[in-house]
Amino acid sequence: MRLTVEVEGRPTVVEVADDLASVRVGERSYPVRIVAERPTRVELEIGGETVVIDGWPEHQTEPPGPVDVNGERRPVAVRLESRSSPARPPARTPPLPGGTQGPGPLPAETVPAGATPVVPPMPGRVVEVRVREGEAVAKGTVLLVVEAMKMRNEVAAPVDGVVRDVRVREGSSVRARETLLVIVPK
Repeated sequence: MRLTVEVEGRPTVVEVADDLASVRVGERSYPVRIVAERPTRVELEIGGETVVIDGWPEHQTEPPGPVDVNGERRPVAVRLESRSSPARPPARTPPLPGGTQGPGPLPAETVPAGATPVVPPMPGRVVEVRVREGEAVAKGTVLLVVEAMKMRNEVAAPVDGVVRDVRVREGSSVRARETLLVIVPK
């Protein structure tokens, strides 16, 4: 994925590997590791340096305004220039009963306008799906559980609404920031 990140009026082109394992800025490439992730905060290790970004909700492709980067408030604008095709496409299975899609979440750009995508806090395996298509949920309702490195992470609804387009089932392998399901307003 190729982004133009504008910090304090200075644009920088950043290329993010499809597996989120590295970023390229200009001629330099840096390994990336997600250390911790919460709904509006992510802690990354980029090239051995810790970077904490706070104030950017995970379900938004662009920050809503200034964000805190390592405790310093900065105006940031992000523009998606292109999405490179993955070296190996995610595994897909035929639709499950009720229209639910099997493993391999679809890209976020297929989320309908006005809907809120629900993404995992980190890569892992879905061990529990607690909601069904068409079910009304309140903000904070646990929708599913993702296991990573023997840790179970509950993925909660970021907004009130109705569950639509469940794209995973128990046993699905998922990557961070991939859409697992969407929530549409009631």
